Amino acid sequence: MAPLRLRIEGRTFRDTENREVTLRGINVAGEAKYPSSPDLPNYASDGFFDGDDISFMDRPFSLDEAHLHFSRLKRYGYNLIRYVFTWEAIEHAGPGKYDEEWIQFTIAVLRLAKSYGFYVLMDPHQDVWSRFTGGSGAPMWTIYAVGLNPRTFRATEAAWVQNTYPDPADYPKMIWATNYTRLACQVIFTMFFAGRDFTPKAIIDGKNIQDYLQEHFVSACGHLAQRIHEAGDVENDVVIGWESMNEPNRGLIGWPDLSVVPGEQKLQKGPSPTAWQAILTGSGRACEEDTWDFGGLGPYKSGTTLVDPKGETAWLPADYDDSKYGWKRDADWKLGECIWAQHGVWDPSKDELLQTEYFAKTPASGKKIDYEFFTNNYFMSFYRRYRKAITTVHKDVIMFCQPPVLEIPPSIKGTEDDDPNMVFSPHFYDGVTLMMKKWNRYWNVDVFGILRGRYLSPAFAIKVGETAIRNCFRDQLSAIRREGTDYMGNHPCVYTEIGIPYDMDDKYAYKTGDYSSQSSAMDANHFALEGSGANGFALWVYASRNNHEWGDLWNGEDLSIFSLDDKPLPLSPGSNGHNPKSANASAVSVDRSSNSYSQSHADNHSSVSPRNIKHTLSTPSMSSQLSSTPPEIGSNPGYRAAEAYVRPSPIATVGSVVSYGFDLRNAVFTMALESETAATEAAPTEIFLPEYHFPRDQMGVEVSDGRWTISVDDADGGLIQRLRWWHGQGKHNVTVQGVKRRQGMALGKEEEEGYLDQCQQSKCMIM
Repeated sequence: MAPLRLRIEGRTFRDTENREVTLRGINVAGEAKYPSSPDLPNYASDGFFDGDDISFMDRPFSLDEAHLHFSRLKRYGYNLIRYVFTWEAIEHAGPGKYDEEWIQFTIAVLRLAKSYGFYVLMDPHQDVWSRFTGGSGAPMWTIYAVGLNPRTFRATEAAWVQNTYPDPADYPKMIWATNYTRLACQVIFTMFFAGRDFTPKAIIDGKNIQDYLQEHFVSACGHLAQRIHEAGDVENDVVIGWESMNEPNRGLIGWPDLSVVPGEQKLQKGPSPTAWQAILTGSGRACEEDTWDFGGLGPYKSGTTLVDPKGETAWLPADYDDSKYGWKRDADWKLGECIWAQHGVWDPSKDELLQTEYFAKTPASGKKIDYEFFTNNYFMSFYRRYRKAITTVHKDVIMFCQPPVLEIPPSIKGTEDDDPNMVFSPHFYDGVTLMMKKWNRYWNVDVFGILRGRYLSPAFAIKVGETAIRNCFRDQLSAIRREGTDYMGNHPCVYTEIGIPYDMDDKYAYKTGDYSSQSSAMDANHFALEGSGANGFALWVYASRNNHEWGDLWNGEDLSIFSLDDKPLPLSPGSNGHNPKSANASAVSVDRSSNSYSQSHADNHSSVSPRNIKHTLSTPSMSSQLSSTPPEIGSNPGYRAAEAYVRPSPIATVGSVVSYGFDLRNAVFTMALESETAATEAAPTEIFLPEYHFPRDQMGVEVSDGRWTISVDDADGGLIQRLRWWHGQGKHNVTVQGVKRRQGMALGKEEEEGYLDQCQQSKCMIM
């Protein structure tokens, strides 16, 4: 049996040459959250509720455009793709009806990703359950299965959905995430994870709704895994891992008191009902609710508002035709009535809350439920079911376990669940920047420290000054990684989501081309990743249709590193001409006294081939589509702070990485490693050096031992510039000095050579 292309050894990833692999990834793509036919970005409403007759073909992008996007991402130095797909894409037509055409399209895209040398992690994505509850993920029929009516969510505020908002352009930024604490999500996630305990009457096709939903979700993912397995050349060759459900949520499980907002609910924006108020408005009753906004010091109560559904309810009417999807609902589960009323939580005849602590304890044992209990019991029960479905098909799969965001991981260290082929995959966002849409270089907050009770008062968690903020991010990521080790065991840690909003300061960058705030924020996040000891990351997000007007075309978010209205980063701006002899030549350094020299011999030749030329020709141009963005926010394109995310990184390290980092301001990359063996001629340590920061004729390299070469080649499927370093055993370090540039701003005219032109010139030199 051939060795696995990527495997886990302890808490590191290893390649076929036993080198440590550092995963530098990107989520692909934002468009996978909504269908292509009809094309329904979140500002579109026509046909929105026709959720069965849809297609996700050409998501994340068409096969014709795939080379453009993959070559661009490869040139940016990424080696990992977190492949975003939704349950809805597979099973939208109804329970058990799989979209085989979309599945075969997906396999074709994965094959193209393979040709560029990517590792692919499959991500069954969801946000607040589904498009019909304000996010993405599950098919529409699941809403009907739990007894809810998505057409009345707007009137009852059971969910805030941009597609049905009166003016989608005015949909409040980031309010979509508050849907987790509104009625629809509270009902669905409670049923999904703990229906047997809290909705025992919810029986459909002879199964509790918990088992019915989980089995369909797991089976859909398992079916896709089976088709990938049957393809024969995708499993392990490109698809190396599967992640569990994106950002799982507990719903009402463990809610201590339905009549108050729990203290741990940190996100409040707009009308912010208690669970009891959400139950009442969901049943047509009017309620006066507190309203919240997000300011300089976090959420604050801004007033009150009357939410009046005028008699409409969020539940399916009693006369609903329940035969459409072929299921049989148990007679004790009555349509037209709130599911919580049917379980004695409240009395609709008196509008009286009878059991404020209904979800606070397990019905069988009376044991108190907190988030940690939820994770260790309800979440892990689901994870085991999901893991079994995937590993039954993909025997060598790397399972990426993603517990609830920023909650204590499952306590599985030393248990049967402490799988040596598992990865801890947390998420992290700078909440202050994300919610305020502003990079505040003066102060930020240690959110993770507050959540773990490390401060007597939240005031002590405030970090002042940009250096302190950057260090705070690094320390939070380090603490999250260590916590994963403490609770889950010795496993790699990969942050599968982290990113920044680009529409900061009322889209100031789009009006001026000045991305300095975005550059500082992006650099701070990467500084944190590099210093955290994590084994990799996947930046959120790449959206091929992003524009300055609608952002990522999903809920007003604008986190894509690419935009149709911005310019791609030049390959090597500022280089003095294009000397055909020097442009393709490798830089070489040989230390004949080095320990490594005696164990390998010098070699200096570039990889030039028809395949090399093919990839050069496919290097991306400005954009793949035309944008209709208004000129006031589209006439000053910039580089979208690309200098902060297109940065050097280890690719494969002989031995183990001790530390690495990139000083963007001074354009200096440093790395330290430790190895028990010397690098061999066939498998040296390899480092990605982006040509923008490190033009071949304008960089300096210092190594503590050995020899090195720098060349532009396509050794692993994509044309990138890399440093190869043959060093001896022991502890070693390397420093690479690049070209200092002003952050966040477009280059001067003398440097502003078109991306495509440069690719064409490189092509001519190779030929």
